[in-house]
Amino acid sequence: MQDNHGDSTGPALRKPAAEGLTERAHQALLARLRDGRLPSGSFLSMPMLVEELGLPLAATREAVKRAEAGGLLTILPKRGITVMDAGPVTTRECLELRAMFDCEGARRIIETGAPFPLAALRAAHERLRDEAAEAMTADLPARAIRTDLSLHDALAAGLGSALARRLYAENRDRIAVIQNTRPFLADRVASAMREHLAILDAFEAGDAGRAAREIRDHLRHTLRWWGIYPE
Repeated sequence: MQDNHGDSTGPALRKPAAEGLTERAHQALLARLRDGRLPSGSFLSMPMLVEELGLPLAATREAVKRAEAGGLLTILPKRGITVMDAGPVTTRECLELRAMFDCEGARRIIETGAPFPLAALRAAHERLRDEAAEAMTADLPARAIRTDLSLHDALAAGLGSALARRLYAENRDRIAVIQNTRPFLADRVASAMREHLAILDAFEAGDAGRAAREIRDHLRHTLRWWGIYPE
């Protein structure tokens, strides 16, 4: 009599394994988009991407579908993929969307008294502001991006909706692709840190309206740094 209880290759077990490979491929793809190894506008055939990620074709295809749904890639049927365009229109839309999330997160945190790492954020921003004023070291741009994101992530933590937090995370990845298209300059690092500190001052004062104004001011300066001016 045949015993099927010991079969370890059934559909129920193969499916979680395939899902695990897809998640690994997705995370590997996101990492390369975030750190600039796959820059804006670049083209890859599917075989090239499979080799880049070092994971099976089926998992890579599923990862690409997820990334396209998040606006990070465009699939070109029977050709391959292109990484999102980081031109002025996309840059404006992504930064404006982030500012909307920032304002809502700030409002909720201040009005509800939710936990917020004010002291840690202030210390990190002041340290980086002072370093940028002295000299531009090789590791400063990468640390500036991490410090910049630390505030935006902290504001997003205040969003009450799981859907809003997911949309913020997707937009965060798009902004990472944009940031890799242009190196940070010391004067922009210093000014961005000062703008963030003004937002933190509003938090310390418990003033949600002021925080929103400082967030919008930071948006205006950031758009101008990218060469995007009000219409």
